[in-house]
Amino acid sequence: MSLTYEKLEGNMAELTITVPAEDFKKACVDVYNRQKSKFQLDGFRKGHVPMQFIEKAYGPAVFFEDAANDLINKTYFEEIKDIDLDIVSNPEISLNQIEKGKDFIYKAKVATKPPVELGDLKKIKIEKVDSEVTDEDVEKEIESKLKANSTKQDVTDRTAQEKDEATINFEGFVDGVAFEGGKGEKYPLVLGSGSFIPGFEDQIIGKNVGDSFDVNVTFPENYQAEDLAGKEAVFKCELLGLKETVLPTLDDEYISDTTDFETVDEWKADIKKQVTERKEQSAQRERESKAIDALVDMSKVELPEPMIVYQQEKMIDNFGQQLMYQGMNLEQYLNMTGQTRDDMRDQVRPEAEKQIKRSLVIEAVAEAQNIEVSEEDTGAEIEKMAKQYQMEVDKIKEIMGEEQMESLKMDIKMQKAAEFIASQAKEK
Repeated sequence: MSLTYEKLEGNMAELTITVPAEDFKKACVDVYNRQKSKFQLDGFRKGHVPMQFIEKAYGPAVFFEDAANDLINKTYFEEIKDIDLDIVSNPEISLNQIEKGKDFIYKAKVATKPPVELGDLKKIKIEKVDSEVTDEDVEKEIESKLKANSTKQDVTDRTAQEKDEATINFEGFVDGVAFEGGKGEKYPLVLGSGSFIPGFEDQIIGKNVGDSFDVNVTFPENYQAEDLAGKEAVFKCELLGLKETVLPTLDDEYISDTTDFETVDEWKADIKKQVTERKEQSAQRERESKAIDALVDMSKVELPEPMIVYQQEKMIDNFGQQLMYQGMNLEQYLNMTGQTRDDMRDQVRPEAEKQIKRSLVIEAVAEAQNIEVSEEDTGAEIEKMAKQYQMEVDKIKEIMGEEQMESLKMDIKMQKAAEFIASQAKEK
């Protein structure tokens, strides 16, 4: 087995991989053994036709295509491991030689990581990022903590208000005709949440439990169901029940019973500390993002098209994985939204290019500044992971293989470089 390559213009390269004739012959035999049950010729039972007779009947190339695919899948990634090219795309494969008794030769056209001409880090300027914690920030966090321990209580002595959870029956009509998907029974709806069509929830406010009423709305022009977009509709509704959120009484007794603190003041001080730390972390991430974007704008890099295509496909596949967690696959999503995969590629292309350039610029800074990752760095990160997943540090190390450990080190290096870029930025 051998590999040679030639560098091409535009940060591209063409690899030539040669597989010995004996290996190609064995691959054809493997394909024959997998597929022989499909063949039947006069004088032989189905599945028992010798390979030579099949080749004579169908031609010597009958097993070539599958054998070639097997060899490419087996040899490509093995062969590129030790070459001094940083490949950043899927290969575009072409067959150069495929004949019985001869070496199997194929070519792979790939994109390589483009060089980056970094801008001057000392000239990075960004808008000031606010990290001040206000009393309102703290009160919102306190309310959120209390809501986590709140209870739901039936409302019987007043009309529906914003933030109530209403239970409703409804059925929608356009021009007097019920439409598909417009009916619900015992449906829970938090008023003011914006879950329904604009204007729907507002018309429930002020109603009493047991009331039947009409809700008149107009579907948005960009509504996903095209047959309803922009149309006026009437929903026949019945308010079955109301529940309000009742927060616990905030006093020292409640705090001592439910937290590690004894008084409300101690608890609030800790809440403020948490909010401050979180806001500072968020502000730091925003500074890093702004500084990186500014440096990207100041830097020069030409992206080979296959590199962009690779990132587009990666983003679409990741989106498909997220859909699966919601019980939907990508094909269903595309059918539902009337899109094609090409449409999605067009949509994600600007973000794909942005992500690639950011990554390349950060890597270039890490290289230029000789940023290294120490054992202390990796140890600290593994300890964070152990705490997050509630596992022993040794168990985390045991689970992580060499490849995952190298990926972790690269993540740490990139983060260090991002922090360095932000440290060089001056606020306007």
